[in-house]
Amino acid sequence: MNEISAELAHTVGQVDEAEASRLVTAMGQADKIFVAGGGRSGFMAKAFVMRMVHMGLTAYVVGETVTPSLQENDLFIVGSGSGETGSLLAMMEKANAIGATVAAVTTNPASSIGKLASLHLTIPAQAKAEGASGKSIQPMGSLFEQSLLVVYDALVLAYMEQHHITADTMFGTHANLE
Repeated sequence: MNEISAELAHTVGQVDEAEASRLVTAMGQADKIFVAGGGRSGFMAKAFVMRMVHMGLTAYVVGETVTPSLQENDLFIVGSGSGETGSLLAMMEKANAIGATVAAVTTNPASSIGKLASLHLTIPAQAKAEGASGKSIQPMGSLFEQSLLVVYDALVLAYMEQHHITADTMFGTHANLE
């Protein structure tokens, strides 16, 4: 566990704060926020959307039955290690055609998804396809996915600070039918 913790700390410590700050600003300017990711990155998207809803933002996970249509003044955030996931690429193309702001959180900003994004947040971790490269002690995309959750939580903290939102305030919007 110590090796994983050290690897995770090293990776998230290299995330560019200016990139993160631009994404936090975009969150505050968007009418609605949509987040997508495939596989385990999709689970991290759900956790991120949950916290945004707790902060009072109008946010949705792409693919859920209650997700409305994306519009021009919305923000679409895609978390993809490789930046090459076909279904996410198609969504990015459609979001661009609609005129929404699109953001890529990825290991590879030069990827197909990265090239379509107007905002980038680069996580310098191993993507799933690089599983044998030795960049991580963990298998497949585990380091990216863990880092993605930490980065998403860091965006939440930055938004909370900018907008003077407290954890007590957020608790008021937490699910109460558990």
